[in-house]
Formats: sequence, structure tokens, C-alpha cells
Amino acid sequence: MTTSDAAAPKCPLRQPSRLHTVSNGERRVGVELEFTGLTIERIGETLRQTLGGEIRPHSAYEYTVANTALGDFAIELDYAFLKERGRREGETGLLDEIERVSEDVLGALAKRVVPFEIVGPPIAISDLHGMNPLIDELRAAGARGTSQSAIYAFGLHLNPELPDLETPTLVNYIRAFAVAFDWLRRVSEIDISRRVFPYIQPFTKAYVRQVCDPGYAPTRTAMIDDYLAENASRNRALDMLPVFAHLDEPRVRAAVADGLVNARPTLHYRLPNCEIEQPGWDLHPAWDHWLVIEELAADEDRLLEICAEYCATLDKPFGDWLGRWADRFEQFIEA
Repeated sequence: MTTSDAAAPKCPLRQPSRLHTVSNGERRVGVELEFTGLTIERIGETLRQTLGGEIRPHSAYEYTVANTALGDFAIELDYAFLKERGRREGETGLLDEIERVSEDVLGALAKRVVPFEIVGPPIAISDLHGMNPLIDELRAAGARGTSQSAIYAFGLHLNPELPDLETPTLVNYIRAFAVAFDWLRRVSEIDISRRVFPYIQPFTKAYVRQVCDPGYAPTRTAMIDDYLAENASRNRALDMLPVFAHLDEPRVRAAVADGLVNARPTLHYRLPNCEIEQPGWDLHPAWDHWLVIEELAADEDRLLEICAEYCATLDKPFGDWLGRWADRFEQFIEA
């Protein structure tokens, strides 16, 4: 490690009450970090120095750092055209020359305003704190996150593996997130740049009212159809498309024409800012907020009590137009 706050001991993150899957393996979490300020070469070398492994460049915009202490990491510029163009190096022809000029111009611009993204492997929850020294070293190297510019809508994404894939379990995670959303948005201090861009939208009001009804008990097919009818987009603060594609990929592909949907048995929590430039910032705040969802989803009686009150709030003539639900939710979780 280099001389940075990574030298300080990093405490393990708190564990959810449901730490294991139904097959008795420890649940894992994938972490995605979006930031700017560093070249892909510097990111790769910082990752290698911190966690070990081998750097494997694929193009000017995509690297892998393989065989680290935590697994294989992908590093990529979050810009689909440039990544595709980078894979086609060596092609010739007029169209290719035009695209080459476009790549030079777009590449120079993109490296200033488009984030690089580190996509981590699935990491056991008990080992997840091993990401924090990497965050510290990236910060020391010059990584910059959300608050550094009004156009930096950069996020920290968590992809928690589910304890099981039963329909009631999935419905309860959706319910827990829906009733917690206003509170999460407040305590996470979501940057204005991320609020005005479409990347972290809440579930639609119609869907929230449907799913939070304590009597809602769909079949798996109905659960997926109901979600897709109102939320057929990756741009949700809690994106359910990966797990629904894992369960029924043809159904999801028929409703969502987005090649970036990757089927996997995880949730995709997209709400938190990436504040990597802030001294001391790491996974702890976002993970602690996520654990509120975990524990609420695991306590169905309490969850249904909160859902019933939330539905009553939504059914008022003006709903929650004064924005008081976040305060009420906080009272629930502090009780």
C-alpha cells in the first residue's frame, strides 16, 4: 500500500441477519464504483498494488485485473461506443477512418466527463471491507467522485446476492425499498447532479401502491409482469431487472430492449453517490443504509405494518405532498 488513509485499520462491515443463502453459502456482494480523475493505466496499477493480481489490457477503455485477493476486477470507461470501437482496433476503410476521428474526439471528451467504472467480483459479505483500502488508495491517487462537478452523476452500486429466490422474499425486498425510499434519499444526501439525471428513479407511484398493499401476493410470473408494466428500465434506484432476468430471461428481454441487463441472482442498488474524493469515505455509510432494507425485508410482520400505514398515506387526497413520510419511517426504524 502507499501512504494514505488506507494504512488505518478497516473494520468489517456489519452483517445482515440473513448472512447465508438457502444452500448455506455466505451471501456475496458485487461493488461498482464510478469516478474520474485517473487514467485507466493508473487505476489498474493502483488496484494491482493494493489487492495484487495481474493487469490484462483489452483496449484503451477496458482492463481486467485478474487473480486479486478478492477476485477478478473489470475496469472500463462507461461509454458503449468507445468500448466497442476499442475492440475493433486494426480495421480499415473510409467508415473506419471516420469512426477513428470520432473516437479521438469523443475519447478526449469522454475521459473528462464520462466516468471510469470498477466492477468488482462477487465478494463474501464478511470480506467486503477489503474494498475499503482500494477506495483509499484510489482517492490518494487522485480519483474524483460525484461532488467534484455539477455534471458528475457518479454512483456507488451494490449488488447483494439474495438469501433465496422465493417470490415472497423478492416482494418483501421491493416493499422494504419502496417504503424506505424517501428516507434513503434523504440520509444518502443524493447529489443534485444525480437527482436530475434519469439514472436513479424511484418505482412508479402506481407500482408502489400495488406492491405495498399488504394483500399483494402474486405468483412469480405476475410479480415480474407487474414490475415490467411500470418499471421496464434499468434506471431505477433499486433495479430488479437482473434478478428477474435470472428467473425468466425471455420475459424480461421481451419487455426491455437493453443489452446492459445482465441476468444474475442479485439486487442492483444504484442510489448512493460515489464520494471517493472525500477523506474517509468508504462503503460503510451506503452499506449501513442498505442493512435497513435487509432487516426490514426479513421481518415480514413489521414490514406489513409499515406498508399498511404507507398505503394509508398514499391514499390521502394529497398523498405525502408535505414530505413527512421520511420522518415517520425514521421513527419506525428507531423504535
